[in-house]
Amino acid sequence: MDELVRTVTGFVRTLRAAGVGADHERTQSLLKALGHLDVNDQDEVYWAGRLTLCATPDDLPRYDRCFAAYFGGRRAAVARTGTTSVTRHLAADDGGGSEGGEDSAAPATASRAEVLRHRDVARLTEAERAEVHRMLAMLRNGRAARRSRRFEPAHRGGLDQRRTVREALRSGEVARLRHRRHTTRPRRVVLFVDVSGSMAPYAETLLRFAHALVRSEPRATRVYSVGTRLTEVTAELRHRDPGTALNEASKAIPDWSGGTRLGEEFKEYLARHSARGAIVVIASDGWERGDPALLGAQLARLSRQAHRLIWVNPHKGYEDYRPLTGGMRAALPYLDDLVAGHSLAAYEELSERLAHA
Repeated sequence: MDELVRTVTGFVRTLRAAGVGADHERTQSLLKALGHLDVNDQDEVYWAGRLTLCATPDDLPRYDRCFAAYFGGRRAAVARTGTTSVTRHLAADDGGGSEGGEDSAAPATASRAEVLRHRDVARLTEAERAEVHRMLAMLRNGRAARRSRRFEPAHRGGLDQRRTVREALRSGEVARLRHRRHTTRPRRVVLFVDVSGSMAPYAETLLRFAHALVRSEPRATRVYSVGTRLTEVTAELRHRDPGTALNEASKAIPDWSGGTRLGEEFKEYLARHSARGAIVVIASDGWERGDPALLGAQLARLSRQAHRLIWVNPHKGYEDYRPLTGGMRAALPYLDDLVAGHSLAAYEELSERLAHA
């Protein structure tokens, strides 16, 4: 029963990350239903989850994708993260059962999902890229917290003079000292996605990652496309469905597969906005057609404002990579992190950096 609860809980968290509103009550309903069914029958588990966890017609295709990704195979398996092996439960009619007819566990050397995690998205087939995009939509994007100026009541901390005096005036004596502490808020993230011609194989995947960021913290995330023009696409990426969000964003970007003038665009951004206290993420290969000195000057301003400046370069994932382009050489002195952006594993690492920045 404990294993069943862990499996169902992990699956529900996957659904929530994909946008399905599976709350605690629906999860309990699924567990009650599975108590009357054969949990080794994938069809019964599928329909039990579909009837209890899905609330609207829009949830059905997301449920199907998550079920296939989470339980992929002929039998349900407990999803494990951070490992290179999976466990499949083989029934007796598959030739892998024990003499008593009970299911046995057979280790597999590497799952398809684990292989795709480390492959370059530019070299994937359309079907493989679509599968990586589905896994990106289910990626849990944590966010580092920062201290807010607002306060909240607390058992310990600084003295809350107003509440203490107010209660003393009400009762006629100081019966108890009240305390307060600062609240915390998710740290803001500003993401710049290079949509120039040299970044065309990675631009769609980067925007999929940006969509997952926006969906996780809509108020604390801003996304801009950079190429020959600076375009904000945050509003378009707030749509619940990743495909619709990407279509709207592509319509809003006028310079798709064009050139790159990062220095001029960062100068335009800094003239209109501020990145003070935010985590600034720049996803580009560094092929700057403008003046590298201008790019370096604007990145120096950004680094002084930002809490952390991270550059995501898809070519960084290769062992023989050297930052020799003019844009990268101008940017290196001002970067806090230079990370890869060529695979699902690289985006998982980037998510971890955003969560612990």
